[in-house]
Amino acid sequence: MAVNKQHKEFHTLDMNSGWEQPPGYPPGLNVQQKILSGSLNEEAKRGSRTRLLRFGPGVFTTTPFVHDYWEEVYLVSGDLCVGNDAKGEGGESFPPNTYACRPPGAYHGPFKSTNGCVLLEIHYYDPA
Repeated sequence: MAVNKQHKEFHTLDMNSGWEQPPGYPPGLNVQQKILSGSLNEEAKRGSRTRLLRFGPGVFTTTPFVHDYWEEVYLVSGDLCVGNDAKGEGGESFPPNTYACRPPGAYHGPFKSTNGCVLLEIHYYDPA
């Protein structure tokens, strides 16, 4: 399987631009993604992408997520709570330098962040 990523050496990321609302999050929710490399074609079930995902302070989602690709997540900075209810209450809190690896079909979330956070995520499909 070919990987759809370009060769990129170390370079400084512009953390002030290039952010966009990711699909699957309600409009107006202060959650943004910055694609670092690659792309994911969910219709063809192919590809691999690496992105940063950023939650603003006080953001919470209300329903679990599930998708048909692998997801690896590393909490770079801030705080993240997993498993809150629809009002943003409860759940288990995690500090920076924590990691999750989720296979296709795994339900996860909802999520909240009291002070905001930045996650490094890698998404990919199994080779055909």
